[in-house]
Amino acid sequence: MEKRLEVCLTPALLDLYAIEDSIVVVIDILRATSSIVYGINNGANAIIPVAQVEDCLMYAEQGYLLAAERNGEVVEGYDFGNSPFSYTNEKVGGKTVVLTTTNGTKAMHLANSRAYQVVLGSFLNLDSLCDWLTAQHKNVLLLCAGWKDNFNLEDTLFAGAVVSKIRNDFTHFDDSSVAAEDIYQLAKDDLRAYLHKSSHSHRLAALNIEEDVKFCLQLNICNAIPVLLGERLVAL
Repeated sequence: MEKRLEVCLTPALLDLYAIEDSIVVVIDILRATSSIVYGINNGANAIIPVAQVEDCLMYAEQGYLLAAERNGEVVEGYDFGNSPFSYTNEKVGGKTVVLTTTNGTKAMHLANSRAYQVVLGSFLNLDSLCDWLTAQHKNVLLLCAGWKDNFNLEDTLFAGAVVSKIRNDFTHFDDSSVAAEDIYQLAKDDLRAYLHKSSHSHRLAALNIEEDVKFCLQLNICNAIPVLLGERLVAL
């Protein structure tokens, strides 16, 4: 079977792709998909991504943890935001988290309306994700969450890492997957040094969360692959 591998560089371009028969991998490296992968790996029952901060409040009576981030900061009044250090086993093990973030949760909702299946990727689960993708007989679209519908480096970098690992199992590529892989080849020996160029890295530095950035660039410390089933992200 001929399989197609594509990279969508921002959610604003998603309408241009036919994804009804594709597995869509949502990528928001700094920090939503990294934190969700870590949380599911640490025993969270489910994480429910919602689009708006107000949507979290609809779940307030159900005993769930409420997490909200906007512009890199925890929204006042919420349990936490999307720092991976909030998603430890002590905090989320056995619990359900309702989460909204600036970019990642929006991309998940857009993908979920049309895709065959939606899963999440991060450097933390890179190898398990790639092994699973190559075992599926499906086209794959890597969806970069970007920053407020603009292109960003860190998500594209991760998409390139996936392309470089799984390209031999696919027959068709688009130019953005070629470009993403080229960027990854430039950066792979020191991801953090390369990302010092990125605008989001500067935004996060201003918020003093360099430890989060370093954490999110770790390779393969998780095996979990979060999959979106209905409104819930659960372990595949």
